[in-house]
Amino acid sequence: MKEDRMQQGPTADGTARGRTRPPSQADVAALAGVSSQTVSRVANNRSNVEPETRERVLSAMRVLGYQRNSAARALTLGRFHVLGVVTFDVTAQGNARTLAAISRAAQRAGYSLNVVCVEDQTERAVQQAVRQLTDQAVDGLVVIEAQILDRPGFSVTSGVPVVVADGDPERRFPSVDTDQAAGATAATRHLLGLGHRTVWHLGGPQDSYAARRRAAAWHAALKAAGAPVPPLRYGDWTAEDGYRIGRELAARPDVTAVFAANDHLALGLLRALHEAGRRVPEDVSVAGFDDLPEAAYYLPPLTTVRQDFEEVGRQCVARLLAQIEAPGTAGDAPVVVAPELVVRASTAPPPAPRG
Repeated sequence: MKEDRMQQGPTADGTARGRTRPPSQADVAALAGVSSQTVSRVANNRSNVEPETRERVLSAMRVLGYQRNSAARALTLGRFHVLGVVTFDVTAQGNARTLAAISRAAQRAGYSLNVVCVEDQTERAVQQAVRQLTDQAVDGLVVIEAQILDRPGFSVTSGVPVVVADGDPERRFPSVDTDQAAGATAATRHLLGLGHRTVWHLGGPQDSYAARRRAAAWHAALKAAGAPVPPLRYGDWTAEDGYRIGRELAARPDVTAVFAANDHLALGLLRALHEAGRRVPEDVSVAGFDDLPEAAYYLPPLTTVRQDFEEVGRQCVARLLAQIEAPGTAGDAPVVVAPELVVRASTAPPPAPRG
C-alpha cells in the first residue's frame, strides 16, 4: 500500500510529516489549541483576542510556516492593506525622506506601499499614475508635494481616500503640511536679527508649492522688517544650481546674507563663495532648509530649518487610515507640522564697514 503522503498531523516539535499542501487555519488552530475563528481573528489583526492567546496562535503560525491569504483577507475585510504613493521627484531629498517616513509608518500599521513617480507635470500624467495604483488594488493614496501642473489647481479622481503631503493650497483633500512659511520666516528673521541689512534668497523651482511658500514668507519677512527686497534667484533644488547662482551672488559685495531654499542649494553656494574668496560666515552668512543629515558636517556646519519628515509621514498614514476605517472622518483642516530653526556656524553678524 502506498504511503499516505497527506499531512498526518503535527509531530512532537509541531512540524508536519509528509506535508504536500500548505498549512491551513485548522492546522494552526489544532497546534495552538484554539478555534479556527480565533486563528482568523489573529490573522486579520482583530483586537478581540487575549494577548496570550494571540501569541500562542502567532507561534503556531511561525512553527507551521502559515502564510495569510492576502486575497481572501481582502475579500473578507474589503481592503488590501496596501497604500499607493504618487510622487513627482523621488530624487529630491524632501520627497525621498517623506516617502521613507511614509513607508516606515505604513509598515508599522501592517501596510505595504506601491509607488509611482510622475515625470510629466500634467493632470493627465497624474490621473494615469492614480489609475495605475488603483488598478493594483490599493486602499488609499498619498500624493507627495503635488507640483503645479498644466491646469490650475490639483485634482485626483481615485475612488479611494487621498491625503496630500506638502502641496495642496486649495485644500481639496485632507493634507499634511510642514509649516513652510514659519520655517522661511524664522531663517530670514534670524539673519536680519544678526544685523544684516537684508537677506538674499536662493529659491527652489517655480513649479514647487513648497518653494513658492518659502519665497513668499522670505519676501513678507523682509517687508515686515522694512528691509530692502533683493531680486529673487530660482534654482532647481540641486547643489549644481546653488553653485551656478552662487557664483553670481559671490561677485556682489553687497551680498552679506543668503537664505537658500534647501540644503543642497546652500552646499553649492558655499562652494561658490569659497572659490570667490568670500568667507562664511565672516563675509557672508548662509542658511538652508531641510536639515539634511550631512548639514552638520558642511564646512562650516550649516544653519538650517529642520523639517520633521518622520512626523509628516506618520500623520499622512494616520489620516489615510482614519479615512479607510471610517470614511468621511478625516476632516478638512490640514495637519501642520512645525519646523525648527537649527543655528550652527554658517551664520554670524555682518562684516564691519570698511574705512
